[in-house]
Amino acid sequence: MPKARYSFELPEHHVEYGVEVSIKDLNIDPQAQRTLNERRAQNIATNMVPEAIGSVIVSKRTDGDLYIVDGQHRWRACALEGIPTIMAEVHHGLTQAQEAILFLIKNRESHKPRPIDEYQVGLTGGVPLFVDTDRILEKHGLTLGSTSTNGVGAVSGVLQIVDRYGASVFDRTLTVAEEAWGRSAETWDGMLLGGIGMFLGRWGDLADDKELARKIQSMGVAGKWRSEILSQSSRGGFNNSGTGSRVTTAYRLVVTAWNRNRKVENRIEA
Repeated sequence: MPKARYSFELPEHHVEYGVEVSIKDLNIDPQAQRTLNERRAQNIATNMVPEAIGSVIVSKRTDGDLYIVDGQHRWRACALEGIPTIMAEVHHGLTQAQEAILFLIKNRESHKPRPIDEYQVGLTGGVPLFVDTDRILEKHGLTLGSTSTNGVGAVSGVLQIVDRYGASVFDRTLTVAEEAWGRSAETWDGMLLGGIGMFLGRWGDLADDKELARKIQSMGVAGKWRSEILSQSSRGGFNNSGTGSRVTTAYRLVVTAWNRNRKVENRIEA
């Protein structure tokens, strides 16, 4: 498996641990945070054990204001329960973009945010993985987060292509998919993009994109490809029914398409 090309980095900065802060002094920056889920906060409040709240992660900005980086649902639960203070880990001197990166780092170590929240926060943080992904999507007139003619819903799948193989492979993947199947919601299916992306990531130096698109097209429309992938994955049993296995199945079908009518010595082994 290729090594991830992107990493999250922060400058050295002062951090205070075990600081007691007032609930009313804490703020939320929605651009550097996931969306607050009020129901989740209410559930935490209903079942709250004050001694087990733990610490929230806070950024003290240059103007002295305190912004929550991680722990907003516990903060909101405390407010609902009338608890006046909470313990905090306070980071000093971070920019808004660095706060977003800190949020991503902390949540990769614990409870991951929704992929679309991670994506939006990553854009705020100027993280190359998300910025590069956004640049390629914009180039193709696409948005990320919901599946439509002009939207890709498979957030994790898209980020995985960029992270493993680079933005140029993701760019080629979208081009091949659209040339093969036209511009439709089915074209941007995460399994299909994942299979093409894996093929180009592994064999892109050998493949001509226009030829690949023609061969993919010759094996049917996107809906037919999707049905075949699901069928082959389900025949593989329960352990082979996950997204990763489906992407691998899609990759093998792309290899099959590429190898059609090619001499044995010019074929690619899946």
